[in-house]
Amino acid sequence: MLGFVSCDDSAVFDSYEETVDGAWHRDSTFAYNFMVDDTVGFYDLFINLRNESSYRYSNLYLFVEINFPNGKRSRDTVECPLADLTGRWYGSGLGDLYDNRILYKRQRQFPLTGEYSIVIEQAMRDSVLRGISDVGFRLARSGD
Repeated sequence: MLGFVSCDDSAVFDSYEETVDGAWHRDSTFAYNFMVDDTVGFYDLFINLRNESSYRYSNLYLFVEINFPNGKRSRDTVECPLADLTGRWYGSGLGDLYDNRILYKRQRQFPLTGEYSIVIEQAMRDSVLRGISDVGFRLARSGD
């Protein structure tokens, strides 16, 4: 599911990390730690991606793992559409770089307070995936 959200102050956590030389190696993961102190409120979770126009696919598959404060884990396979059927890139673009915010989970509550982590790894067939320049995670309070 593709989500576009305007800039606002609902972000609880928002961070990006660069890939090495615009290439995402299969064994490279991106991990983000964040604190949750509210188990009543609802949150939206997003995967942030920046791709170059040289990226050769129209989508990106990811393995996304959430680690809970009690040691439990949740793991999903997520498809991130980056271009339409005609090859036109989604997201906002500047030059040959496109910024995408992919809705991962909508209006979710966290069952426990404490430190969570989210780990993102590429799940494409390429051992070195070229054209993905940045990977990130955003946690925001739900607006609905």
